Amino acid sequence: MLLRRILVLLRALVLCLVLAAAAPPGAAPAGAAVDVAKQVLIGADYSGQDLRGATFNLTNLRDANLSGFDLQGASLFGAKLQDADLSDTNLREATLDSAVFNGTDLSNAVLEDAFAFNTRFENVIIDGADFTNVPLRGDARNLLCAAARGTNPVTGRDTRASLDCS
Repeated sequence: MLLRRILVLLRALVLCLVLAAAAPPGAAPAGAAVDVAKQVLIGADYSGQDLRGATFNLTNLRDANLSGFDLQGASLFGAKLQDADLSDTNLREATLDSAVFNGTDLSNAVLEDAFAFNTRFENVIIDGADFTNVPLRGDARNLLCAAARGTNPVTGRDTRASLDCS
């Protein structure tokens, strides 16, 4: 009985090793989200990758091109996104708290239900961005309202209205 269990376990182990060897180098397990927290990824290009639920906490993404990506549910807590391109990006339900957006292009991005209360926005482009249900500090909201214009092509919402600008 004990010998039979050992043989079953050995077969399972061999099968796992064979499957692992067949996977392409650097491939993430099926269903696994990208996790590159605390990395320096200046000018990064994630073309063709599924970034839903990805973790970029405290990551330097200066000059990164994430335009048109699906970052729904991603965490960019404390990320530095100076001069990054996030235009046409799905940031629904993303965690953006304490992130630094300086010179960042957020045109036509959808940030609906994202969490961005302590996020810093400086010199950002938000033409057509949708900030529906995004909690923001008053000073950040005022800064964004001063730059807000356009209508989001995906949701059809006016940027100023989504920010509750007066």
